[in-house]
Amino acid sequence: MDAIIRSRAAYVCRSCTRSLQRQSRRSYSSAPAQPDIYDVVCVGGGPAGLSLLTALRANPVTSHLRMALVEAQDLAKIRSWKLPPDRFSNRCSSLTPSSALFLDQIGAWSHLERDRVQAYQEMQVWDGVTGARIEFDWTPGSAPAAGTTIAYMNENLNLTSGLLSRLGELGGVSMFDNAKVERISHGEETEEMDLREWPVVHLSGGKQLSARLLVGADGANSPVRSFAGIEARGWDYNRHGVVATVELEGEGWGGDHAKIAYQRFLPTGPVAMLPLPGNYSTLVWSTTPSNASLLKSLSPKDFIAMVNAAFRLGPTDLEYMHTQGSGQAEEYSWRLEHTPFDYRAVPQTVMGVQEGTVASFPLKLRHADTYIAERVALIGDAAHTIHPLAGQGLNQGQGDVQSLAKTIEYAVSHGQDIGVTMSLEPYVSERYAANHLLLGVCDKLHKLYSVGSGPLVPLRSMGLSAVNALGPLKTFFMNQAAGNGTKVF
Repeated sequence: MDAIIRSRAAYVCRSCTRSLQRQSRRSYSSAPAQPDIYDVVCVGGGPAGLSLLTALRANPVTSHLRMALVEAQDLAKIRSWKLPPDRFSNRCSSLTPSSALFLDQIGAWSHLERDRVQAYQEMQVWDGVTGARIEFDWTPGSAPAAGTTIAYMNENLNLTSGLLSRLGELGGVSMFDNAKVERISHGEETEEMDLREWPVVHLSGGKQLSARLLVGADGANSPVRSFAGIEARGWDYNRHGVVATVELEGEGWGGDHAKIAYQRFLPTGPVAMLPLPGNYSTLVWSTTPSNASLLKSLSPKDFIAMVNAAFRLGPTDLEYMHTQGSGQAEEYSWRLEHTPFDYRAVPQTVMGVQEGTVASFPLKLRHADTYIAERVALIGDAAHTIHPLAGQGLNQGQGDVQSLAKTIEYAVSHGQDIGVTMSLEPYVSERYAANHLLLGVCDKLHKLYSVGSGPLVPLRSMGLSAVNALGPLKTFFMNQAAGNGTKVF
């Protein structure tokens, strides 16, 4: 790490000292004579990257920083994103009340299409082998002051479109979309400045952006992380997440104002039905690659039968139905007649699947060795990738954004160089352990419920039933899931 010296009441890296001696003190690198030099360059225009830039621009302490966004997609298409009220994207995420509050604080929450955001107040989780169940619902007097909402289901495109709208309202960020990052290198020494330790992002077309702080919000295969020489360790689960937008026979057993989310742990992976507005829901089914391939190949009628079976039939029945190339609808109808179940303890019957929404993606766990290097910070999936069973991936990224924005604010207000490792240490100190714990919990839950027989099965059922019976403990877990109270994760 560069030696850090105190100069004119500010921390400045030694490589910048000569430049500062030639010119009067100024606010970072905002001089118009250096159009390619930025205080913050963020690679990746997903929820994490857009939230960070919005937070920095919305904060009077950091709003003067010169910022740029690099995104491979066409941002104009995302800004103008629009779907009819009866159609929903298949890529949805759960937002905790804590994440929603942060988005509101930076002025972005009001820019989302709120009629496409669905709050839910209860979650039913059960063991697909034994039937042991935990009901995450607020008992009288246990709900936090913020309300009874556990989480909000929202389309990812609704969030990114809203963030772009808010960022456009704030202005002051240079947008480089439809831009591929060709490579990232270190800068050079010139007569004006010594940028040998500053990252330079080389874009297709020849454009070069020098960054006092380069932020990687560029996904699990992050080029920024590779440039920084930071390793990401983990493993593939040999599972795929199958997603789809489905239509139910009604608006749910609790009606429009008391929505319920459902998750059943099967030996092949958890299957979840998460509420969207009206009688629509988003399906997330973690299963084997071969099962995922079959589900995507089925006719709508057979696919619907498989989804209904996943919440009602036994694991053996489901295993058999996955061996059929077709005819699942008839098989499900026959088996349902011989399977007793409480129909109000499972989602309402799926009646339709939205065309073109059945898709899948591989599941993996990854965690970077660190989130920072000299003049580099990682956020979101560039720093960590989690199993979707707890619905916390997007919220982890929002937690990163809040922490990094706070860290940058502190550095600016105390005259520090925002890019040096010393200034970035509070961010990694706050976020790394919390993210590592949550990654580990989700990983262990996946492995625990992947066991279909043996002594672990009754033990895990006893644990689930015990948590359900202990009100204070259940309330604690609900507050953790909602992002309220004392933060453990």
